Amino acid sequence: MTKKLWGTRFTKKTSALTDKFTSSISYDKKLAKYDVLGSIAHARMLGKAKIIAASEAKLIVKGLNAILKEIKNAKFKFDYNAEDIHTNINNALKKKIGVVADKLHTARSRNDQVVLDIRMYCKDAIDDLIKSIVSLQKSIIEFAKNNSRIIIPAYTHLQIAQCVLLSHHLLAYVEMLERDKDRLSDTKKRTDYMPLGSGALSGTGLPIDREYVKNELGFSKITENSIDAISDRDFIVELLSDLAILSVHLSRIAEDLILWSTKEFNFIDIDFSFCTGSSIMPHKKNPDVLELIRGSVGKAVGDLSSVLILMKGLPLSYNRDLQLDKPPLFNSTEALMDILEIFIELFKNIKLNKDVIAKKIEDESLFSVDIVEYLVEKGLSYRQAHDITGRIIKDTLDKGIKISDLELKNLKKYSGKFDLKVKSILNAWASVSRKTSYGGTDPKLVKKQIIRWKEKLDARI
Repeated sequence: MTKKLWGTRFTKKTSALTDKFTSSISYDKKLAKYDVLGSIAHARMLGKAKIIAASEAKLIVKGLNAILKEIKNAKFKFDYNAEDIHTNINNALKKKIGVVADKLHTARSRNDQVVLDIRMYCKDAIDDLIKSIVSLQKSIIEFAKNNSRIIIPAYTHLQIAQCVLLSHHLLAYVEMLERDKDRLSDTKKRTDYMPLGSGALSGTGLPIDREYVKNELGFSKITENSIDAISDRDFIVELLSDLAILSVHLSRIAEDLILWSTKEFNFIDIDFSFCTGSSIMPHKKNPDVLELIRGSVGKAVGDLSSVLILMKGLPLSYNRDLQLDKPPLFNSTEALMDILEIFIELFKNIKLNKDVIAKKIEDESLFSVDIVEYLVEKGLSYRQAHDITGRIIKDTLDKGIKISDLELKNLKKYSGKFDLKVKSILNAWASVSRKTSYGGTDPKLVKKQIIRWKEKLDARI
């Protein structure tokens, strides 16, 4: 039978139902590497501070390194009868080195031990997420660079609005993802606190060296209040919040691609490797991967909500409820990593239907603002120019007549400010040749932005 780390004063064994209900090894085994690394630093500190003999610390570290090697090589055998990963590793260590293993838990509680493990996990997860976001940004930038001269109709309210460069639209995704990176980086600052030494809640009277452990494990700071240190899960809430926002951004990108791949839009062709078919309709090519990405937002938001609700009524300090913070954390982190990896490859395999897009931008509705700004430059107020253009559209486009087919004398009936130049602006290329402050219709500016982003992202990697 697996020995627990507690229970000496208990007069009877816990029920099998209790053991099953309270066990966390099925999911906290993901913390195995961090639990061992934290224990190695702790054991070294115990030896350095002469709390245990140097020879004992050395033996413990040797045993832990052997376990760490097994974990990294996927050879460590998890004991699913163990209460948690801490018990599992402690028992495995005892099998390797004997009773000396019992000295490892000196000046430590599972309360501060688990917080240490989770903080280490979160720090690595944040680094991995940021790397993947950078890779996705680079994938999008490459797609934008390869199609930097393509003009598409942009939409508001899902109604055709104005012409923009496809690359400008794609750079919007890069901006969104940049904010996600910033949020994650900021969250890491508050995660990067070493809590070991807090004990169960009030520290320890033994002469431990927390600064040594901090430096061994690569933390920037140590926690200052032991009660807060073992009960704080703000860093998990923050990370889950970051991931929920990231999932929303990825869902919006997925929705654009889903719409663009429909027969109604037909702007893009998504590679077969990221689509599925229908069991009844042989012709179908469904963007199921993107739809599942879109649907994953519910899970990410749910994971955030579950931890917020978990924390809502907890009194200080530690409560067993906190065991349940890990499944939502692991679920969201792993799901978002998978989604990012999919997007990185998906953007490398999108094909543009350029002829279809070119046909779409023949719609002269796209140039209504250009006409308005043309009249503004002629000295009219924006309101006057807007009203004049609205009347022209009502008399032409709403009746299936092209504005470009009107003779100049007919245009002058709406305003004497019109001259032949107005004909030239009813053209996509003319529209995107204007210099603008943002680059939506300025190829030179967009090109500069792409180069600047590429340099920035290359420097980041």
